[in-house]
Amino acid sequence: MFCLRIKENVFWRCLTISSKELQINEEIRDREVRVIGPDGAQMGVMSSQKALEMAFAQNLDLVKIAPQATPPVCKIIDYGKFRFEQAKREKEARKNQRVVDIKEVRLSLNIDTHDFETKAGHAMRFLKEGNKVKVSIRFRGREMGHPEQGYEVMKRFAAALEEVANVEKPAKLEGRNMLMFLAAKPAKS
Repeated sequence: MFCLRIKENVFWRCLTISSKELQINEEIRDREVRVIGPDGAQMGVMSSQKALEMAFAQNLDLVKIAPQATPPVCKIIDYGKFRFEQAKREKEARKNQRVVDIKEVRLSLNIDTHDFETKAGHAMRFLKEGNKVKVSIRFRGREMGHPEQGYEVMKRFAAALEEVANVEKPAKLEGRNMLMFLAAKPAKS
């Protein structure tokens, strides 16, 4: 929606480009607001109508940036440019962040040497890719009577990966499962 109104030789414009987080122009219903100019200078406390007229005289928008303050703080800016720069900053932040996945490696209490080395190799690959590794052992039947064997397998697994991984959460028995979390060591610069 775009509309122009003429009032005393001043063009009033209303654009529906705002989102609900910020109030702009006629959406500001407060009696008095503290105004910051386009150059960042304090312009003082004034009525919202006067601030709106000042913004439109400079062909800019009045945006409420701090609604919780007393009186609310409004800034005279070009709202379209502000939203564009804000979207650009958010896109840059999303581009720079990396989502860390948690990969699971399941061991058994009576794991053979070759199977152990294979699982350690998989875990090492996951860690080098930057993921975290959840190591789990499921106790079946009478194995529940020997949790110390599970701790030994977990300790041996952590020792096999100690040059590439740190133990984030040590081995802990939760019901019939024993869990341990490993995270990749930070790269040395």
